[in-house]
Amino acid sequence: MDEAAHIIVAAELTNNASDAGELPAMLHAVRNNLGQMPEQALADAGYRSEEVFQALAGCGTELVVALGREGKQQLSFDQHRSPRTAQMAAKLQTDEGKAAYRRRKWIAEPPNGWVKSALGFRQFSMRGLHRVQAEWKLVCMALNLRRRCTLQAVRGPRRASLRAHRRPKLAP
Repeated sequence: MDEAAHIIVAAELTNNASDAGELPAMLHAVRNNLGQMPEQALADAGYRSEEVFQALAGCGTELVVALGREGKQQLSFDQHRSPRTAQMAAKLQTDEGKAAYRRRKWIAEPPNGWVKSALGFRQFSMRGLHRVQAEWKLVCMALNLRRRCTLQAVRGPRRASLRAHRRPKLAP
């Protein structure tokens, strides 16, 4: 999800209940769609995995991945057994880490509500993983088109009104 425009930049779907190994595939999809890796990736605790942290260590994207439920007691991690997870725990204790993870709520969560309320999408109508993946990408594309129309409608008249206010006043 693009932070500024709230446009979905990659949409992947699996039949695996755990998201733990899916972060590399999502970042790969973002790179394929945008031609570059994102500066930062914010993910919930479902994406937490020492192996994933290790694999993505030199990818050029700053990872901010929750390690447990926010507001609950902080988990402790053994620096020797899980060094990357321990580093992530330390990062999430900093003010910058906390602020970055808080942003995930208003970046990643609204599209879930928009898909349900604005598009009325509550269940898949296709069967089979490939068909469901294609259906999900169509839903995401529809949401992106709707979002682009909303942004265009908001930005068009606003720019004209801003231009009118920027005209210099002429002295008599």
